Amino acid sequence: MRVVDLFCGCGGLSLGFQNAGFDIVAGFDNWKDAISIYSKNFSHPVFEQDLSDIEQSVSVISQYTPDMIIGGPPCQDFSSAGKRNEDNGRGGLTISYAQIIARVKPTWFVMENVERILKTEKLSEAKKIFKNSGYGLTQIVLDASLCSVPQKRKRFVLIGKMGEVDNFMFKLITSRLATKPMTIADYLGNSLGIEYYYRHPRSYARRGIFSIYEPSPTIRGVNRPMPSGYKRHNGDPIESIEGVRNLTTIERSYIQTFPKNFKWEGTKTNLEQMIGNAVPVNLGKFIGLSIQEYLRHGGDKHQQLSLF
Repeated sequence: MRVVDLFCGCGGLSLGFQNAGFDIVAGFDNWKDAISIYSKNFSHPVFEQDLSDIEQSVSVISQYTPDMIIGGPPCQDFSSAGKRNEDNGRGGLTISYAQIIARVKPTWFVMENVERILKTEKLSEAKKIFKNSGYGLTQIVLDASLCSVPQKRKRFVLIGKMGEVDNFMFKLITSRLATKPMTIADYLGNSLGIEYYYRHPRSYARRGIFSIYEPSPTIRGVNRPMPSGYKRHNGDPIESIEGVRNLTTIERSYIQTFPKNFKWEGTKTNLEQMIGNAVPVNLGKFIGLSIQEYLRHGGDKHQQLSLF
């Protein structure tokens, strides 16, 4: 199946779907630094493209005759870390994504975003575009720690298939979730050489120190070191903060389940943002393998019901 990744960033979703057995034929984004990283790690082409330009985007993307389009339109205007204004401009890229799919008409699409998008008018508008174009929709919020990612990261996923009924994959996806969250130690063992680490809290009312024996909190686009005046929080799972450090940039990429041979080049600020914005590779793989399982059963509803 030929897959095109829109808003591909540094390639977390592309790599996840590639690892699930899909043929990624092209990536598109408008961030030069992310495109540079993407091009160093994939053999297929990646293009700098303003995806808010619907006409030009449809023309270029159609040349790759995708069976599936995947992507995560920028979510800063929906994120709890942002100003939460869906009309700031980037929220409109969700509509651009829907309009491109409605014009290109791949058999499948996958859209990934923050959980908060559920509260926005932009999602309702996008879903109307998808429905009017003939897609059946399955939407679900996934906890990445139940999808082979050592991180508590809740993400909204919308899967569409032309001509299907709504919720056609919901039971299949939920049946594949792990029964317990994955911890950093489950995934990386003791390879980080630490048991505890600092992750800067949004408020000092929250703890800042975490253990490798629990899932990481959400990897964000900034990575601040422990301030010199940090006072141990009652929730910190350690008696002394001496020797505790924040995770390095490359360690954060491991928590996002990028492989150790993934090539990262650029400024620390840009890399931290790319890594924080990325779809965890294994979350992409989980979604891709769920679709592969659906395809193996031919989409036959009777066969699917027998799975549960």
